[in-house]
Amino acid sequence: MARTADSPAAPRVSPPDLPDEFAEAQPARGADLLAARLDLTGDVDLAHCSLEQCVIEADVDTLDLTGATILDVDMHGVRVASMPMRNASIRRLRITGGRIGTLDLSGARIDELELRDLRVDYLNLGGAKATDVLVADSTIRTLDTPQAELTRVRFDDCRSDEVDPRGLRSKDVDLRGLDAGAFTDANSLRGTTLTMFQVQQLAPTLAAGVGIQVKD
Repeated sequence: MARTADSPAAPRVSPPDLPDEFAEAQPARGADLLAARLDLTGDVDLAHCSLEQCVIEADVDTLDLTGATILDVDMHGVRVASMPMRNASIRRLRITGGRIGTLDLSGARIDELELRDLRVDYLNLGGAKATDVLVADSTIRTLDTPQAELTRVRFDDCRSDEVDPRGLRSKDVDLRGLDAGAFTDANSLRGTTLTMFQVQQLAPTLAAGVGIQVKD
C-alpha cells in the first residue's frame, strides 16, 4: 500500500478511563479487580487476572502479569525488577515514571499503550501485536521486536543502545524520536519512518544487507 503525505499516522492514545473513587484490594493470581487501588511490594503474582479501571503503584522484585486482561489501568512511579506480561490483553494502559528491569510484552495483544518518563533495561515485544503505542521521554537499553506486528507506534525523545527488529512488520511506525546506538537488522525496518541522519547512520548495515562492499 502506498504511503500518503500524512504518513506516518500518529498513535491514537487516550488516558485510562478511571473512576473518582477506588477500593483497596489485595493482589492474587487470577483475581478479578475493578476500580481498585494497588500499592504493591515484594513479589506479586497477578498472572491471568483481570484489572479494570485500576491504579497501581509498585516497588517490587517481580510483578507477574502473564496472560492478564488489562483495561483502563494507570501505573506510576514504578520500580520493578521484572514485569512479565507475556500474552496479556491490553487496552489503555499508561505507565509513567520509574524504572523497570525487564518488561516482557512478548505475544501480547495491545491497543493503546503509553510509556512515559521510564528507564527500561530490556523491553521485549517479540511476537506482540500492538496498535497505538506512544513511548516518550524514556531510555530503553535493549529493545527487541522480533516477529512483532506494530501499527501506529511513535517514539518521542527516547534513547536505546540496541534495537533488534528482525521479522518486524510495521505500519505507521515512527522511529524519528528514537536515538538508537545500533539496529541489528536494518532490512527489517521496512514500513518505519526515519530521519535522514538515521538513514546515513544505517548506510553500512543497509549496504551489507544487500551484498554491497563499501571501501574508501
